[in-house]
Amino acid sequence: MVLSLRDVSVEIAGRTLIDRLRLEVETGQVVGLVGPNGSGKSTALRCVYRALCPTSGAVLFDGTDLASLKLRDSAQVIAALTQDSHTDLDFTVEELVALGRAPHIRGNRPLNGREQDLCREAMRRLDIDHLADRSVLTLSGGERQRVLIARALVQQPRVLVFDEPTNHLDVRHQIELLSYLRGSQLTVLVALHDLNLAAAVCNRIAVLSAGSLVADGTPAEVLTPELVRRVFGVDVTIVDHPHTGAPQLLFHLDPTLTPITPSKGT
Repeated sequence: MVLSLRDVSVEIAGRTLIDRLRLEVETGQVVGLVGPNGSGKSTALRCVYRALCPTSGAVLFDGTDLASLKLRDSAQVIAALTQDSHTDLDFTVEELVALGRAPHIRGNRPLNGREQDLCREAMRRLDIDHLADRSVLTLSGGERQRVLIARALVQQPRVLVFDEPTNHLDVRHQIELLSYLRGSQLTVLVALHDLNLAAAVCNRIAVLSAGSLVADGTPAEVLTPELVRRVFGVDVTIVDHPHTGAPQLLFHLDPTLTPITPSKGT
């Protein structure tokens, strides 16, 4: 067992965002967090990468409470890609990727040859090596997202925490990223909105609703028409993927819904 959320609760301004969440992520597993907007996915992830301190409960890494570790030490084993990751500084792509080595470096020591090779390999894997000398401020949203993922990989973490990593990515790069995560042997906790992508890549899926865990199991066990209707409020038909056997959701469009008409003066 590598990562464990033990009865994690988060209360902010009198509102409970997470309520006694218990979740365990085994070594080498890809575990997906899914749920409607405001269900607590990002809040749970923030507790794991220590941007937020739980009101109660604890996040354990190999049995050690992460709160007891120095930030540098936890950054050596857990890398995060947040939903609102951005940079306003005029770094080149190569410089920003290299910042992933910061938790492992003391002082202003330059990267050694092995670390430079690691950065080049991460950029090649994310298909951004041709952008190495470009300013990150000149990149598209998808290109910048791939740069930030490469930076996380350069940390050489044991645990990856990704919040909507496929945001801004085209179909090809979505598939390449998720295929890499599935085969990487890293421990991955990832929040995804696309239930079909979650079914394709995740060993297990944990479903959150109103801050509580309502289901946890394999994609086939969790993604049922009944659960999707109850949690997401939509009707689906489930079919098996013809190549992988993973469940795929076919959503029913509601032709009775009409566009919202702006009121006068708006």
